[in-house]
Amino acid sequence: MTAEIGSEPETSHTVGSAPGAAAERIDLDDLRSVFLFQALTDEQLGWLCARGHVARQPAGRVYAEGEPATCFYVLLEGGVALSRRVGADDIEVIRTTARGVYSGAMQAYLEDRVAQVYTSSLTATVPSRFFVLDADLFTTFMRTWFPMALHLLEGLFFGIRNINEATERRERLLALGSLSAGLTHELNNPAAAAVRATATLRDRVGHMRHKLRVIAEGNLDRDVLVVLIKLQEDATDRVRFAPDLTPLQVNDAEDEIGDWLDEHGVGDGWELAPTFVQAGLDVDWLDQMAGMLPAEVLEAASRWLMYTLETELLMTEILDSTTRISTLVGAAKQYSQIDRAPFQPADINLLLKSTLAMLFGKFGGGITVVKDLSPALPKVPAYAAELNQVWTNIIDNAVAAMGGHGTLTLRTALVREQVQIEIGDTGPGIPAAVQGRIFEPFFTTKAVGEGTGLGLDISWRIIVNRHHGDLSVVSEPGDTRFVIRLPLHPVGHDDGPGSSGAD
Repeated sequence: MTAEIGSEPETSHTVGSAPGAAAERIDLDDLRSVFLFQALTDEQLGWLCARGHVARQPAGRVYAEGEPATCFYVLLEGGVALSRRVGADDIEVIRTTARGVYSGAMQAYLEDRVAQVYTSSLTATVPSRFFVLDADLFTTFMRTWFPMALHLLEGLFFGIRNINEATERRERLLALGSLSAGLTHELNNPAAAAVRATATLRDRVGHMRHKLRVIAEGNLDRDVLVVLIKLQEDATDRVRFAPDLTPLQVNDAEDEIGDWLDEHGVGDGWELAPTFVQAGLDVDWLDQMAGMLPAEVLEAASRWLMYTLETELLMTEILDSTTRISTLVGAAKQYSQIDRAPFQPADINLLLKSTLAMLFGKFGGGITVVKDLSPALPKVPAYAAELNQVWTNIIDNAVAAMGGHGTLTLRTALVREQVQIEIGDTGPGIPAAVQGRIFEPFFTTKAVGEGTGLGLDISWRIIVNRHHGDLSVVSEPGDTRFVIRLPLHPVGHDDGPGSSGAD
């Protein structure tokens, strides 16, 4: 997120391509007047004068982002603007006319240990004059005249990169631990339900066999048995279409069926009534049953039907529980992108849904989730597992901000050749004074020990550096929205989540 142009008080970064004007030499005094070279000896200045050259550049592009970094530039006069590609747009980062600002192949001395490309574009805003040194000569100059400083710079560069990688791994582990706890809870509930239902099912099947034997031992003719089987089939079919009743409706229906059973000589009808109601039976259906069976077998038939219906309901519960487990495992696989290529076209809606499934156990009953996902959203070339990490970081922050009560909104749309994702919450909002800092590493508004300050920094680098997209936030009390834009046709992609060129 730092600017890739150097000036007297700032650290330099990378850019570039060569100006297309005729070359000329620079004299030693002119070079010494640039603050960057003021402390050099005459011998060092002479080395630069003999090997570098002056290039005059008309207003226009000096070099473009993504091109091989071949030159180191120092502005002698004129003006420049530095920009970075964000989705389909070039976003200007710096505009200056300060003599001596520098840019270009700033990391050439690291050679093939980092990608030697310009990670921004440089434009001359007016006709300008540059001192230009080829990247190979810049490397030779640094290694010849400043070997100790070069070692220190290398150590600083790779040390910071290693620290960033270590902290990112730590952040991912923290997120994984949180997700694992939620997933374990989510898996435990349907698994326990399936175990309980299976044990109960074994008992009910035993009772059903016993009741069938009692019926068979009675003086029933063949026609009555045929009716019983027909009633059994009809009752079990009704289970699939049982209406969803409110608690009050359930109580009323159980009272009606309990009274009907008592009136027709079925003892302890209150025990059978809940199962009949849950299965979708009503008094009208029981009247039909009573009209089809002899009165003396009505109680035995009712209890046999109850066991049959309980068996059907238990099997439905087992199916629902195991389906829930299968869905969660599928969501976990989708979330982690196991067995998938790291960079490939990704269904953003599916990624958001898998992340919600992984995090749902953390929401509690006070969080309402609203999904407004465009059904016609095209796939986006992406590192899907890393995008899931972005959703996780932002959703986790949103849930924490709402304190367990509020509305989480996920919205997707296609906007000008970009897929736009909005993740919003109804929390207290981000104070305006800190909104400009939330993507800085180690910055956090959470209490000590509750946040590392890396989640949004990592998210920014995944979206902007890895996917050439854009990540921004708009916030006021009751309405905070993180807006992510991903290009449908990215210019290119980096090799690792922490690689950001000049960063």
